[in-house]
Amino acid sequence: MHLPLVVWALTRTALLLCVFGVVTLRGPDVTSDVSVIYQNWAETLRAGTFPQADVTWQYPPGAALPVLAPDLLPFLSYPAAFFALVCAADAAVLGLLLRPARPRAGAWTWIAGVPLLGPTVYARYDLLVTALAVGALLAAARRPRLAGALVGLGALVKVWPALLLTGYRTGRPARRLWLAAGATAAGAAALLTLALPHGWDFLFAQRDRGLEVESVGALVFHVARHFGWSGHVSLHYGSMEFLGPGVGVVATASLLTTLAAFGWLLLWRTRAVRWGPSTPADAAFAAVLLFTVTSRVISPQYLVWLTGLAAACLALGSARQRTPALLVLAATAVTLLEFPLFFDAVVASTPWGIALLVLRNGLLLTAAGLACAELWRSTVPRSRDGDQGRATALTGIMPTGS
Repeated sequence: MHLPLVVWALTRTALLLCVFGVVTLRGPDVTSDVSVIYQNWAETLRAGTFPQADVTWQYPPGAALPVLAPDLLPFLSYPAAFFALVCAADAAVLGLLLRPARPRAGAWTWIAGVPLLGPTVYARYDLLVTALAVGALLAAARRPRLAGALVGLGALVKVWPALLLTGYRTGRPARRLWLAAGATAAGAAALLTLALPHGWDFLFAQRDRGLEVESVGALVFHVARHFGWSGHVSLHYGSMEFLGPGVGVVATASLLTTLAAFGWLLLWRTRAVRWGPSTPADAAFAAVLLFTVTSRVISPQYLVWLTGLAAACLALGSARQRTPALLVLAATAVTLLEFPLFFDAVVASTPWGIALLVLRNGLLLTAAGLACAELWRSTVPRSRDGDQGRATALTGIMPTGS
């Protein structure tokens, strides 16, 4: 027990030294999102409205909660309070993963994965959302209503935790979880909408997003720039995006692949008959990987989502997701090189910048493919024993006796 805590404390001290400016890394200042953007949003929210006509506000209404959370520590500056709260959430996740009888692989995945992303992980609110998702997955077996409430709250803060609902087997506990998620999301959304106007303007900003330079589809234009492509990179909707001929086509293709991923998940749900303790976490991990690699945007902080879900899978005893989890950790390490250390090379489409993106995105694509394959293999019976598997599943849910 002591070694994980010691390693966690040492690595998190290093992260705090970075975000407080004691240690500086090459590349852009990753803390400006907190000290400038988040702090300005907080001022707007305190004035009684969501950020209106601000294209960088691309989040559902629940995002107001982490943005305003530093107000809970009024004796600290806004950035210091934010970093302290994120560190506390980091510690809470570790505490959940270190509960007795849980495999230590999950805790070590979290301990290693978070610092691999560098100071960015403490300078975005994504770790707070990931904490809700990990808590939901670990609580679902014994406390489905609590798990559902955490999922609903997480979805209202940053949408993607809704994907956790894909992996729960039909039955009374799952219905409790789904109802709790829906009720929490709907209730909190109603309260926030009544309290602050313009809470749903983010939908228009998301609709108009372009192709971010770190996405899988952007690799087409990184290479095309070396063959005379006439487009350019510009700060657009709060991130560096490609603009120019053909970008709309690739962005549309990304959306279509996202729809295809959703279709695969639906197919898996109709075919799956075997559920184990880790199946909900395995399904969430595979689903978020799919929607990450098919997105028009792959921001560095997305890797903390995947790290948390990988840790939850391993903490619940999933043996099949070990390789995808290791691939995610490797991709996280490469992401630190890609942003912030050599982000200038990425934006300029230099051979080094392209190589980093090819490696990072290749690792994520491989992880997504393996995670989906292992999920299918562990839950969907082969055709020759499909009838027997379905009969066993039905026997498990039908009442016995007369």
